Amino acid sequence: MNALELHSISKFYGSQRALENVSLSVPTGSRTVIVGPSGSGKTTLLRMIAGFEFPDTGSLSLNGQTLVDETHEVPAHQRLIGYVPQDGALFPHMTVAANIGFGLSTKGEAKQQRIAELMDSVALNANMANRWPHELSGGQQQRVALARALAQQPRLMLLDEPFSALDTGLRGAMRKMVARLLSDAGVTTILVTHDQSEALSFADQLAVMRDGRLVQSGHPLDLYRYPDDEQTALFLGDAVVMPARIEAGWAHCDLGRIPVNNHRNNNSAQIMLRPEQLQLISIQPSPAEGPGCRAVVTDRDFSGNTCTLTVELQSSTDGEQPGRSLMVRSSGMYAPPAGSAVQVSTIGHAHVLGES
Repeated sequence: MNALELHSISKFYGSQRALENVSLSVPTGSRTVIVGPSGSGKTTLLRMIAGFEFPDTGSLSLNGQTLVDETHEVPAHQRLIGYVPQDGALFPHMTVAANIGFGLSTKGEAKQQRIAELMDSVALNANMANRWPHELSGGQQQRVALARALAQQPRLMLLDEPFSALDTGLRGAMRKMVARLLSDAGVTTILVTHDQSEALSFADQLAVMRDGRLVQSGHPLDLYRYPDDEQTALFLGDAVVMPARIEAGWAHCDLGRIPVNNHRNNNSAQIMLRPEQLQLISIQPSPAEGPGCRAVVTDRDFSGNTCTLTVELQSSTDGEQPGRSLMVRSSGMYAPPAGSAVQVSTIGHAHVLGES
């Protein structure tokens, strides 16, 4: 069952297109991430769902209730949708407890008990109840904002880049905590972000926006492995894209003959591999012939447990002219040094772009 249904949502500001014909289904209890570069329309779409803006055309329904169509528009305060903005937007003149309890209909001891429960659910110590927002760290402020949104028992939770202002280590911990909390509560969630790694790790469903359009949606692993086009492939992570000739499930390209996930014959196609699908073997004197092709390591970017290498393939023509440069991920401890001669082979199948 789907909690949220968007049908052909479009929005224009004068001649400027913000959204065009966006349709998306969000399953009940799932975490959907809308990702895209700046100006892609992702925040505008989130504001449409929240009720802060209204589409020019299209319809939107939540748990079977129509919120927007050609005949009526339900205002934001009647939608029972939680919203956590990027900066948390806490009331500076209210304590933590007052921020969390804002809008609760209960009074007295019942209200205080509910506030205590909410603070505990987002891992805030009870002794922080009387602190002011400016006395909190960025992560603590975001947890207060989340508790305040959960207090309304929303039918849907919207998160607008809530982790972007946090330090890298804290961002990962907060993301895991929020994902676990919302999953345990069974709250359907939509997160908007421009951070690809955040999107891939948080989502059950990933929706990629570009130029106001929804270009692809599905399970994060499927989009990472099988993007529809080169732009989507490169947006979701590093990728090796090269021309190839496809014959009977094999690609003939600068890397040699490698298997692909498409069995159509095509004299001209683009294939994609992720850097982690490339494997390097150092060439010893008088090496035996093996699968793949020869290359030279021209650069290495060490980052601890991993190392990103740039390798230059031996030209497939005469072996003297410089060949194609590729990025390869290797173990940080055992990565070959710059100048090393290596054999490059592939793991798994290459993806043929533009093919299903």
